This record gives sequence, C-alpha cells and structure tokens, in this order.
Amino acid sequence: MKEDPKKCILIIEDDAHIAEGLALNLSLQGHDTVSAHDGPTGLQLWKKTRPDLIVLDIMLPGIDGLSILQAIRLEDERVPILILSAKAASDDIIKGLSYGVDDYLAKPFNLEEFLLRVERLSKRADWGSRAEASVDMDIPRFTFGENTIDFKTGRAVCRQGEISLTDQELRLLKLFIANRGKPLSRANLLEVGWGYTRRVTSRTVDNFVVRLRKYFEADPKNPLYFKSIRSVGYMFEDSPPL
Repeated sequence: MKEDPKKCILIIEDDAHIAEGLALNLSLQGHDTVSAHDGPTGLQLWKKTRPDLIVLDIMLPGIDGLSILQAIRLEDERVPILILSAKAASDDIIKGLSYGVDDYLAKPFNLEEFLLRVERLSKRADWGSRAEASVDMDIPRFTFGENTIDFKTGRAVCRQGEISLTDQELRLLKLFIANRGKPLSRANLLEVGWGYTRRVTSRTVDNFVVRLRKYFEADPKNPLYFKSIRSVGYMFEDSPPL
C-alpha cells in the first residue's frame, strides 16, 4: 500500500509548550512542521512555506487569529485550517466558520482527537486537489454596477475602460467583496489587507480607497459602492439603493 506523502504543517500558537507538543506529535506522524508564536510571524511563514495545513490559535500577539484567517482566505481558499482556541463560545465558532475555517477544536483538547482531525483534513484536501485537477475552473470574476473585476488576470472593466490592478488593490477588493454590507475598520483593513500593522498607517487605507473610488465610482466624491462609515472605516455595497 502506498504511503501518504508527508505534509508541511504550520502551527501558529503563542503558547510555546503547546506548540512544541503539537510539533513533536505531528512529526511522529511523519509530518514536517514549522511554528510561529505571534500573528505577524505566522503570516510571514505562511507566505514563505505555503504549508499543506495550518493549525491556528485565535488569541495571538500582534495580529489575532481571525484576522490571519481572513488574510489567508483572500489568497487561498483551499488550504485546510484548524483553529485551536480557548474561546469556545458559539459566537466565536460561528465567526470562525464564516471566515472560512475548516475545523474548530476547543482547548483543552484530546491529543488523539486533534491528530485524527488533522488526518481527516489532510485526506479531504488531497481528494479535493485530485478532483480539481480534472475540472476546468471558471475564471473568478465579480461584477457590480457597470464594473467587472477579473481576479485571475488582475484586470477590470470600469468607467475608465479596461485597467490593470495592483496586487494590493486586488487584495483589498477581495476583502471588501468578502465582507460586502459589513463595516470594516481601518485597523482591520490594515491587518487583513496588508498582513501587519507596522510600517503602514490608516492614511494608507484612505489613499487606496480614494483610488478604488476613482476607478469604480461614477462620482468618486459621492460614492455608491465604497462608502465611508464615520468613526469606523469603510463599507462596500454591491447593490446600492436606487
């Protein structure tokens, strides 16, 4: 019988004792592991290693786990993510599921159950990859008003004609679209949209929104889609009232 190939598993957990224990037991199962003890390092390692599976705590220094989850899902909707958290209230679980987590295990947890969940998520991801390889995926597009964004080519058709969008513009657009109808704070836009909170300021967010309005609004000074929410930040609505 052919053995399953080993997986690279990223552990983002601020408790060093728990992280070391998970890494040891996963390595005993034949997997490679890499660990981060804060949010920004976790995002950096995700971008660097592109792991096969992620184990994610919610309460992390720097950037919280839910913001990390949102940031990853903007670029990768398929990598399995298992949340381990002491925050086990139903509202926290619902929020995690709405952001795209695959599984949720409350602390304290049973090690055998954790390993079984990792195995299940890994096998499901393998099956999904094989199925996807035999199917032509539609080009991911999003249309609102007279605007169309093609996230695969990075181009858009808008009032200015056909334009090319930068990677950061596409990332912010994905974040707005994924949360359409929901207010997003500048802090959340910075954490999820840029992946860190240093070296950029809330003014950076404002400048990018100005650019998006210039592209997609008929009247950028009176926006219908990218709206300002006083004392909060911004909100995207794809079906503005007539």
